[in-house]
Amino acid sequence: MIKGLIGKKLKTTRLKNDMTIQELAEKSQVSSNMISRIERGLTIPSVEILVKLANAFGMSINYFVEEAEKGKTVVHTRKGEGEPIFFFEDKHQITSLTQGVRDPSFAVFYDTLENGCTSGEGEMVHSGEEFALVLQGRLGFFIEGEHYQLEEGDSLTFKGSLPHRWENRYDGQTLVMWVVSPAPNVTQ
Repeated sequence: MIKGLIGKKLKTTRLKNDMTIQELAEKSQVSSNMISRIERGLTIPSVEILVKLANAFGMSINYFVEEAEKGKTVVHTRKGEGEPIFFFEDKHQITSLTQGVRDPSFAVFYDTLENGCTSGEGEMVHSGEEFALVLQGRLGFFIEGEHYQLEEGDSLTFKGSLPHRWENRYDGQTLVMWVVSPAPNVTQ
């Protein structure tokens, strides 16, 4: 659990600072391989490495350790202050609204989709359930071959085990709030 929390915090901080792993490696004098392993929750960094990483961001080592020690039982996220966890080609940005909660059984994401952004060529299948609420724009959804057109204010709830995909064919940005259970591992 500690490995995952430190890794999530490091990745989130790096993305907030608009840095690549290589840029952070150069600034911190920690190898890019080590940074990648930490972000993916594969290793717990030594105190020396954590100090170097914290210094690269102008922070104290406590920034990484305090949250890893306890996690949170309440996460209050103000508008625009969610934790960015995924970016793809300036077309798709996912922001977590539940990052830092201790042992989550679900996750809430705010998703910004540019025109033409899709979930990919193939259909997704996974365990658990999903809920999608379109806050702005439109989203085309395909579940088991059936098409659903979601307009602003529309929502969709479905089993993740059903083959599904989505696409934004709206001329502007589409904003979607997702609730996913169980919480996916977002450190990879």
